[in-house]
This record gives sequence, structure tokens and C-alpha cells, in this order.
Amino acid sequence: MTRLTGNIHSIQSLGAVDGPGVRYVVFMQGCPLRCVYCHNPDTWLTEGGTPTDADELVRKALRFRPYWKNGGGVTVTGGEPLLQAEFIAEFFEKLHEHGVHTALDTSGVGNLAQAEKVLEHTDLVLCDLKFLSKADYLKNCRADYGQIERFLQLTAMKGVPLWIRHVVVPGLTDSLDHLRRVKAKAESYPNFEKLEFLPFHKLCIEKYDRLGLEFPLRDTPAMTNERLSELLAQL
Repeated sequence: MTRLTGNIHSIQSLGAVDGPGVRYVVFMQGCPLRCVYCHNPDTWLTEGGTPTDADELVRKALRFRPYWKNGGGVTVTGGEPLLQAEFIAEFFEKLHEHGVHTALDTSGVGNLAQAEKVLEHTDLVLCDLKFLSKADYLKNCRADYGQIERFLQLTAMKGVPLWIRHVVVPGLTDSLDHLRRVKAKAESYPNFEKLEFLPFHKLCIEKYDRLGLEFPLRDTPAMTNERLSELLAQL
């Protein structure tokens, strides 16, 4: 019997910003979106990663279990992990057999029936809510806003705790009205727990240059932590 494998881009063994506590963060290869501020263009293509089966990945993750004492665990991100939903569902199910906290960091795209199987073994969803309209999602991400809304509704139906993340980009998503609407949208979900506004940065430009890709926001200034704090203080 052929084992199901996932295509892994990379692993961060001691992550501190992808869910509660210290986490083992698995970056999956492949993403259907082309967000204008994407900082991982090297994860776009579905090929190029390292094939790994769920049992092997669980063994690797469990080596770091001593660091998870304060609510840590495993986060799967990408790329877009729901492109490999069948593998993620198996991986999370096996982690649950060991009592490990699982977090799914996703943009909310993909097959909902497959996503539902993943959510059955997911303790926390971190969803990147990038924009608030169909037109903006299509223009800036090549994605369907309706699909993201349906995914968020599914997390609510399944009762999976939800953290919303939103990148604040100067001149694009940094108006007070927009940020207030993001906040209201996040708080409308009954399973919502936390909203994270993330400052836009350009540390990714080197990746784009190396890959021969144009970074659409090359001339947009980075969002400083000071300016972001000023904005959030007004919400």
C-alpha cells in the first residue's frame, strides 16, 4: 500500500509567532494565490518541495515536544496547506493521537469538503483575511472572496477557535475605516478569539530578485511598528 505523502517546503522547529506557545512550524509547498504582498514566493509552485509521509513528520515534530509545555504544538502553514488537505488531515489526526495541539494557518481557499476533514483534527485556525471585497481579492490575490467567507463560516460551524490575521499595507489596507471593518468582520464569527494586524514589510524582495519575479509593491513603504501602533490605538 502506497503511503500518502505531503510536499514540504521547509520546517521551522522553534517558531514563536504562528499560534500559542513555541511551535513546530511546517511550511507546505504550493499556493494558488498570488497576493501582491506575498513574502514566500518560493512556495508558490506545487513542485520543488520534499515528499514526506505523515508518520515521519510526526516523529520529527515530537523531538521538540519538551519545548511545548506552555501551550505550544504544531502549526502547518505554507504556501497554502489546504492544497494538500488529505495529507494535513492525516498528519493532524496522528498528532492528536499523541495529544499535540494542532494549528492550521491558511488563506481559506480550497475544497470545503476536504477542509472539513482537516478541521476535524484542528485545534486552532489562523486565517489570513486579506481584503473585504470580491473585487479587491480578485485584483490583489487572484482569489474568490466568497470562498474565504464560506471557509470561515465552516470553522464557526465546526466550533474551531479562530484567529484572524490581516496585513496592514500603506496606501492599500491602512485606512482607519478599513481596519475598523476588518475588526467588525472578525468579531462577527462566534468562534473568533484573536485579531492580529501584521505590518507590511519588504524583507522578501531578495527572494523575488533571486527567482526573477517582480514584487508588485516594491515601491510601497514598509509599515513601521510605530505607525501600526498609532493606527491600532485609534480603533
